[in-house]
Amino acid sequence: MSAYSMLDIVMKDILQVVTPVQEDWEVRFAIINDLRRVVESVESLRGATVEPYGSFVSNLFTRWGDLDISVELLNGSHIPSTGRKQKQVLLGDLLKALRKKGGWNSLQFIFNARIPILKLKNNRQSISCDISINNVEAQMKSKILFWINRIDGRFRDMVLLVKEWAKAHKINDSKAGTFNSYSLSLLVIFHFQTCVPAILPPLNVIYPGNMVDDLIGVKVDAENLIAETFDANINRFISDKSRPINRKSVPELFVGFLRKFAQMNSWASELGISPYNGQWEQIKNNMRWFPKTYAVFVEDPFDQPQNTARSVNQGKLEKITNAFLNTYSLLTSKNLNQSSILTSLAPPEVARIIAKPIIPDYNGGYYHHRTQPQVQRALLPHPHPYPRPHPQLHPQEKPQPPPQRHSRNGSRGTSSNGSTSKGPVKAHQGQQIWRQKTQ
Repeated sequence: MSAYSMLDIVMKDILQVVTPVQEDWEVRFAIINDLRRVVESVESLRGATVEPYGSFVSNLFTRWGDLDISVELLNGSHIPSTGRKQKQVLLGDLLKALRKKGGWNSLQFIFNARIPILKLKNNRQSISCDISINNVEAQMKSKILFWINRIDGRFRDMVLLVKEWAKAHKINDSKAGTFNSYSLSLLVIFHFQTCVPAILPPLNVIYPGNMVDDLIGVKVDAENLIAETFDANINRFISDKSRPINRKSVPELFVGFLRKFAQMNSWASELGISPYNGQWEQIKNNMRWFPKTYAVFVEDPFDQPQNTARSVNQGKLEKITNAFLNTYSLLTSKNLNQSSILTSLAPPEVARIIAKPIIPDYNGGYYHHRTQPQVQRALLPHPHPYPRPHPQLHPQEKPQPPPQRHSRNGSRGTSSNGSTSKGPVKAHQGQQIWRQKTQ
């Protein structure tokens, strides 16, 4: 068996384990509705709405992923402007209400953070939640990552695999001086922009401007204009028949990703990563970046010139580089086996599930035995190509189970170019996050 064949088997197993099933969506919808009821009980938050963002909205979350929530204050139809001090006060009021209500644990108020955050866990499967105030920018960035999924199905698989790999090597924690999830997603975007042939265009082709600067005025108008711009330019890129098609498999792309960043500590002081322009840039020649100094620079393409990797410290850069280099060396070695691949690509909790014996299911495929009863894995179809631009989530809405599709080894089928096969055309359950209320 070739190295890429072994890598493909392990990656499919990892994706099968971490991809959310119906119960994972339902739990998160229930948490959102629980939080909505608490927010409605707080006098200082009267009229506020509870909006999810982050990986749950971008459909880049795993079964154990955190849930990010923004409490949006009422400001007529305009995008509200809330000072840091006011956010601290409002989160303090919410903290008191949560304690009074009960059903939450591990409550922690990150009071002096750049963006004040209330961290907690609910008693529904201990899902961690981060709550902020008026985080409209983060909501929009989450939708943009969701829309980028539409260009190529390999993007989502790569992001999920990279996140699990980063977790296995403990380089996925901004508080510990390594990458956050958003910067890891941008590294995947950059790799897809700079591989040959390119899979994704420079993001200035999709949105020629600084998105955060355009979030002003009437909220629905600003969001609709941004959404329409992305939709038109993504359509234009997809319909361009003259562009060369990259047909590399996800394993091949993953190995290329590791190789690209395997010498990060040797160039990070001189070169920055610009997903907006889709290219490496000399830091000293970029007046937006210079003279600020960071261990590594990954520019936010939607909020330039912010560095999404500003949390990475010099002391952890070597650890990050070694994770890339050691995994690349392993995956290109001659003495490769599935066990060593799994240990390198998946954190222990995922590896343990995959290591369980597989038993046949009732659809002719296979699934991994679990230590506790679980809803049998229902494999998600491609995300709906374009969510509604104005996000609303209503208590009566619940996600519908996606169609089940099994291959003989229980993994998702892939096309010749490595993309997940589309199957029946059905709306993705995550689309309900943006569904407009019809009554």
